Amino acid sequence: MSAIRPDLQQLKALKAYGATGTSAAPEVSKEAGKEFRSAFQDLLQGGAENVGMKLSGHAAKRIEERKLDMDTSEFLKLRSALDQLKKKGGTNSLVVTEKAAYIVDVGKDTIVTAIDKDSMAENVFTKIDSTLFIN
Repeated sequence: MSAIRPDLQQLKALKAYGATGTSAAPEVSKEAGKEFRSAFQDLLQGGAENVGMKLSGHAAKRIEERKLDMDTSEFLKLRSALDQLKKKGGTNSLVVTEKAAYIVDVGKDTIVTAIDKDSMAENVFTKIDSTLFIN
């Protein structure tokens, strides 16, 4: 499994944001967003350090195939979702954002798979115990 790793500038933003996060993401410059996308591409190609969330090989493949844009805002939403789901006792959860739906293994802080918004209507989600919708 790979881990999602924002670049150094994004790590500083995450620290300023707080370890547990909230549902509202901080403002991120276009430059920082581009750098994060570049770091995310490095992750998809094979290596990164853990910053609180891992990406399974299956999820990485689906994100690339479905051309999902994993930017800093999406990262922070998913990180916050994992925190909320842990507090509520979720284990295998569906997280729905404005861009996509993600199946996450809450205990392992791992994104298991990702589905683009346009494809969600035709999918059946099984083996989940909770769902969180995030705007």
